[in-house]
Amino acid sequence: MGEVSHPADQSSARLMNGIRRSDGQRPSHAGQSDAGCAGKGCGSTPPMLIDTLREQCNGLKKLDEQIARIEQRLHPWMQTDQAAKSLTEIQGVGMLTATAAVATMGNARACKSGRAFAAWVGLVPKQTGSGGKVRLLGISKRGDTDLRTLLIHGARSVLTRAKAPGRWVEQLLKRWPLNVVSVALANKRARIAWAMLNHDQPYQKDYVNVKSL
Repeated sequence: MGEVSHPADQSSARLMNGIRRSDGQRPSHAGQSDAGCAGKGCGSTPPMLIDTLREQCNGLKKLDEQIARIEQRLHPWMQTDQAAKSLTEIQGVGMLTATAAVATMGNARACKSGRAFAAWVGLVPKQTGSGGKVRLLGISKRGDTDLRTLLIHGARSVLTRAKAPGRWVEQLLKRWPLNVVSVALANKRARIAWAMLNHDQPYQKDYVNVKSL
């Protein structure tokens, strides 16, 4: 659910759009003639660059095809793996993120808490300071880079596409930039995933931790 499209898909689309424009598929300008620019390259993209872009675009298309084949192989496995299948119920967690989380986490009991798992993935801020004053820095970026990236992209897709992301998210967006809130939401998603696998419980959207009350 809600998984953001792969970066390769987006890059391929941008390249194709640029090549079409370079090939002349763009709005014509009234009163402007290209006759004086013939063979001089002014106001147009050099043929060598167009060929290079085509080669890069073809490479991205092949990468898209490889990703599609991998997803086709992952889908049947996910349907038979109850842990991965249950994680896809979390908003912003799709097939790739769910399977990566299960494969990376292994035994959920290896981490003492969801907070420990989020820290292991690298979704907590670094801390520095002295004299009792603590200063929060950027995220630590430890652990599995791929899983962290998938969680952050999924969280960002929720923030940009969801009509009602929730009161907690809305309050954060009033105080912090989108990227900071994306990491905070990814941190929360990682903790939820750990709790679901550790306690073997299904996803409960409106669940409230009694300990926090």
